[in-house]
Amino acid sequence: MTVRTSDELKKLRRAGRVVAEMHAAIRSALRPGVTGLELDRIAAEVIERRGATSNFLGYMGYPNTIQVSPNDVVVHGIPSAVPLEEGDIVSFDCGAIVDGYHGDAAFSAAVGTVAPAAQRLMDTTLAALNAGIATLAPGSRLGDLGHAVESTATAAGYSVVRGYVGHGIGTAMHEQPDVPNYGRRGKGYRVSGGEVFAVEPMVCAGNARVTVDADGWTVRTRDGSLAAHWEHTVAVTDDGPEILTRL
Repeated sequence: MTVRTSDELKKLRRAGRVVAEMHAAIRSALRPGVTGLELDRIAAEVIERRGATSNFLGYMGYPNTIQVSPNDVVVHGIPSAVPLEEGDIVSFDCGAIVDGYHGDAAFSAAVGTVAPAAQRLMDTTLAALNAGIATLAPGSRLGDLGHAVESTATAAGYSVVRGYVGHGIGTAMHEQPDVPNYGRRGKGYRVSGGEVFAVEPMVCAGNARVTVDADGWTVRTRDGSLAAHWEHTVAVTDDGPEILTRL
């Protein structure tokens, strides 16, 4: 794992701000009837306007700028021309590259008015993200983070996907080490100041087992239950974790 210099962290902050602007633009346009492809174009316009590059488009053949994952889709959903409907919940994963450095973040949102149970799932997943981020400090262990994420989710009656995890991030979108959303306190990789991680809990209302569609990308819950996904790119500092992917 690379400890980033102050100059590198400035570039990572710039990339993170582009991702945060993508999130804001998507939120402003999200409504019943809008399509994933329309939101993909909106996000691409932000990248172009900021002189950044998409780190998703073309990655291992991925065809779009963002990932749009509705309802039972956990992650890696490909934007489509199918209109989103009132009551859907959708996770949006966005990324950008600035001067060779990556930002990566995701959020879940309601389309119109959603059922209380769906809102609770999204709120709990965000709480799990925040609990995990709060553990990041020089000398902490990634098992501390994973335990905080998993215990927050399971206390609410949910399950955590284990086959897909967070990761280090910097000059590549996915760097070592993996950042699992489960673990034991005091175990796992020891964190150092200046390291940067993408923390991203994926939480299911039902069973955490998943399946991948024939497109090779779309990951959905095997039992058809709802899923939510939140993510931030976070730098570890002596003053506490710094979230790089928010305005």
